[in-house]
Amino acid sequence: MNNYFPIRALETLLAALDEAISIIDTDGIVVYWNRAAENIYNISQSEIIGKDIQTFFQRADLMNFKVLASEEPVYDLYHQPRHDMHVLVTTVPIYDEEKKLIGSMSVEKNITTTIKLNEKLSSTSTELQKLKKKIQETQYQDPFHRIKGSSIAITNVIKLAKKVAKTDATVLVLGESGTGKELFAQAIHEDSLRKNEAFIAVNCGAIPQALFESELFGYEPGAYTGADKNGKPGKMELAHKGTLFLDEVGELPLDMQVKLLRALQEKEIYRIGGQKPRKVDIRIIAATNRNLEMMVREGLFREDLFYRLHVFHLDIPPLCERMEDIFELLNTFLNEYASKYKKEIPSLKAEQMAMFYAYSWPGNIRELRNFAERLVVLHEEGERIEETAMAFLPKEAGAISSSQTVASPLPPVYTSLAEERQLTEKEKIKQILEKTYNNKTLAAKELGIARSTLYQKLKKYGLA
Repeated sequence: MNNYFPIRALETLLAALDEAISIIDTDGIVVYWNRAAENIYNISQSEIIGKDIQTFFQRADLMNFKVLASEEPVYDLYHQPRHDMHVLVTTVPIYDEEKKLIGSMSVEKNITTTIKLNEKLSSTSTELQKLKKKIQETQYQDPFHRIKGSSIAITNVIKLAKKVAKTDATVLVLGESGTGKELFAQAIHEDSLRKNEAFIAVNCGAIPQALFESELFGYEPGAYTGADKNGKPGKMELAHKGTLFLDEVGELPLDMQVKLLRALQEKEIYRIGGQKPRKVDIRIIAATNRNLEMMVREGLFREDLFYRLHVFHLDIPPLCERMEDIFELLNTFLNEYASKYKKEIPSLKAEQMAMFYAYSWPGNIRELRNFAERLVVLHEEGERIEETAMAFLPKEAGAISSSQTVASPLPPVYTSLAEERQLTEKEKIKQILEKTYNNKTLAAKELGIARSTLYQKLKKYGLA
């Protein structure tokens, strides 16, 4: 084989990578600059190779020089080589055959877009919280009034939530996606002794892993290159005296679970780069659609943190277990969107309501709300809703013909339909479990539901 071939293969590989790769010698002269680096920094190879890298960047902003000085590699470190650039950088020293330091190589993954989206989301969330607080100041309302439904399933949960709201107990809200877990968290806060303090929501599934610590605990001035010169408080500090809502808590990385547990136990945090502890007095409400007990058994969630969060738990029922609430929910949403879009409120007959009760609504209340909006937007004034209802409903609901006559959308009509659907669902689950030899992961995938949802249904139908 031609000795030149391995070198060309390596050069081709480095050029094809999405990560920016740069190599400098001990004098700071650039000896390699791949295509991704050209695109990210808008500096061509012909411009920079053979030149001092400090011509293009401030020395203090370069990880290469820090690694050359310490001869200690860094891996996946959050870094800002420029004020408008955010990267995860891995930098390692390079030695010759005699173990003499001859340079350093940096591999940088651009996460600027992710950072900016997260900042925008955080800013929007803050503005929404301010607006909500202003509305609450002008008119007092029962904090749980936004949770609609009169079924036994939902009213029992509301009663429990109201009891625990008056305490400082940590609450774990469990339920499928779209059941209204954050709505319960907000209501508990607004009905608590901390209602006049901040309600800070953290979506654990939306924050890049490298930013978790700075988002939760904040950082001191100069904690890292490009950091705000005044430092930045984390979400736990912002929630001091108020409530911290950890949404999708099952997505927390294991290393952050340890740090969060310590902060909750000690009731104090350390900012990144800080030496002085900061006391925090917060109430924790966490929510997840995942089976945390199963995650604990699988080593994906710390047992001690689970029991720390599991002081009191609320199980929010899926919509398929509170079918009698569909009529009230749907009318609420139709009125809301008719007012929003200044359109006529579509009227639904018993035949159409029967379709709604037959459908399982896997997306829960969120799916029903979206359906209501779609119905209002597409409905034309004076049009007979029965002529177009089938087009608006999910395909699965088409099993019941719109020509069927149902006396009224009252419990006797849809209770039997719900029972029939549950029997069918139970048999389907049993068939899939037999097909997959009781492999829960494969069964959940074939059924098109989350594994946590499957475990809930197994328990419900006595199949666990």
